[in-house]
Amino acid sequence: MNQTAHMNDTKNSSSDLSGAVMKARHAQQIWAAMPVRERVRRIRKVRDLLVERGNAIAETISAETGKVLTDALAAEVLPAALAVSYYCKNAGRFLSPEKLRSGNLALSYKRSRLYRQPFGVIGIISPWNYPFAIPFSEIVMALLAGNAVLLKTASNMPAVTQKLIECIGSADLPDGLFQNIDLPGQLAGDALLDGGIDKLFFTGSVATGKYLMEKAAESLTPLVLELGGNDAMIVCADADLERAVEGVIWAGFSSAGQSCGGIERIYADEEIHDLFIEKLKQRIAKIHTEGSPYERELGAITTEKQYRHIKKQVNEALEKGAVIAAQSGIPTDGKRRYFPATVLVNVTHDMTVMRDETFGPVVGIMPFKTTEEAVHLANDSYLGLTGSVWSRNRKKAIAIGRQIEAGVITINDHLMSHGLPETPWGGFKQSGIGRTHGKPGFDEMTQLQVVVDDRLSFARKNLWWLPYSRKLYDGLSGLIQFMYGRGFRRRFIGLKNLIKIFFRIF
Repeated sequence: MNQTAHMNDTKNSSSDLSGAVMKARHAQQIWAAMPVRERVRRIRKVRDLLVERGNAIAETISAETGKVLTDALAAEVLPAALAVSYYCKNAGRFLSPEKLRSGNLALSYKRSRLYRQPFGVIGIISPWNYPFAIPFSEIVMALLAGNAVLLKTASNMPAVTQKLIECIGSADLPDGLFQNIDLPGQLAGDALLDGGIDKLFFTGSVATGKYLMEKAAESLTPLVLELGGNDAMIVCADADLERAVEGVIWAGFSSAGQSCGGIERIYADEEIHDLFIEKLKQRIAKIHTEGSPYERELGAITTEKQYRHIKKQVNEALEKGAVIAAQSGIPTDGKRRYFPATVLVNVTHDMTVMRDETFGPVVGIMPFKTTEEAVHLANDSYLGLTGSVWSRNRKKAIAIGRQIEAGVITINDHLMSHGLPETPWGGFKQSGIGRTHGKPGFDEMTQLQVVVDDRLSFARKNLWWLPYSRKLYDGLSGLIQFMYGRGFRRRFIGLKNLIKIFFRIF
C-alpha cells in the first residue's frame, strides 16, 4: 500500500494526545461495561445512516480520490454496509466465553474458559486509497469489542473523513470514545505510540510499517500491519478466458489500480498466452473513459507523487525491453492526473514493475510452461498479500492456489475478499502482520484471558504442593508412568505409587 507516512521526525507529539487518550480511556470504561447487545444496538445506527447517505458518501469518495463513482460505491460503501451488518450480527458470538475441553483425565477437575477482553484504546492509521472502507471496518470491530478508538486518516482526504465521522457519530457513543486525530502523517505513529494507546492498526507502506514495528517494540505495544502487495494471477490453459479478461479489467484497473490487493503480475500458460493477450487488448480498447459519472470506468491517480511513481516503473520496464501490448485511452477533462490502463509484455523479474508494488493501472504478463514454474514465479516476491488462480477445474485451481505464498487466494476472481466481512484480510512475508476482518480480525481487537476453575476447591492442596519428599517424587513419577508408560506392568507400578500420595490432597 503506497501510504507515505514515514515517522522520521523526532519531535515528540505525545503531549498533543495525552488529553485525547485520557478522555478515550474514561469513555472506554463506560462503554466496555455495557452489555454487548447494547453496544450492538447503538452501532446498528451507523448502518442506518450509511444506507440513508450512501450515494452522497460515494460521490464524496469519488470527488476526493478520483475513483469513478461506481468504484466508490461498489468497493467502499457496499463493503461498509456488509461489514457493519455482519459484525453486529456476530459480535455476541465472537465475544462469548469459550469452554476448553480437559487435556487429560488426571487434571479434568480443572475447568478452563477463555474470555475476550478489550484492549482499551485502539489507534488506527488509515490510507488514502480506500479512505472510507478500510478504517470503517476496523472502527466498527474495535467499538463492538468494547474499545475506544483514536483514528488518524489520510490528511488529503478531509471530506471523506468528515463523512466517516458523521457515520460513526450517529451511534450515540460516550463522549471521547471515538476521536479523529488531526496530526501530520509524519508524526501520527510516534504520537499514538508515545501517547499510550494499547494497540495500533496501520495500513500503509512496508517502510513505515517496519518503522512502527521498531517504535512499538519500545513499549511492547501490539500492532497489526497491512503493508501492501504485488499480487500474482495464474491463468491456466483451461481457464475461461472471457472471465479471466474481465477479472483483469476489474482487479487490475478499478480504482486506477490503486489497490493493495489488485492484480499486478499475470502468469499465463504458454498454450493460451497469445490468445489471452489478444482478448485483453480488445477488451481494454472498450474501457469507457468519457460519458456521465455513472458510465466512466477509469479513475484518476490520486496524488502527483503516485503518478510519478507509476510512470517511473513503466519507463524503466520499457528501457529494459518491455513492450506495451495494450493501452486504454484516458479521460480528456484535464481536471486530474490519469494513467491509461496498460498491459506490458516481454517483462522479467529484473524489472521493478514485476518486483515491487506499482499501485497503478499497470499489469505485466509472462508465459509459463508448467504449473511448478507458475507457482515459482508467483512466489518470487517479498510481498504476499493475495493471489488468484483461474481454471475451469476448481479442485486443481485450489491445489495450485494453496502453493502460493499469500494470505488470501481467490479462485476465478480477484480483489473482492476485502469486501467479504467474514473473510480474514492480511498477508504473508512483508505484506504485513496479523489480520483484519472476519472472526480472526475481530479477535485482534481483544486480549485473551483464561479463567481456570478448580472443581475440587474443597481439597486442602494440589497433589504437587509442598512439603516435598521422596514419596511425593515417586508418586508424581508414577502418575506419568500410569498415564503414558508402555506395558501393563509399568503402568500398574505407576498407579501403586500414585495411590500412595493421592490422599495428601485432603
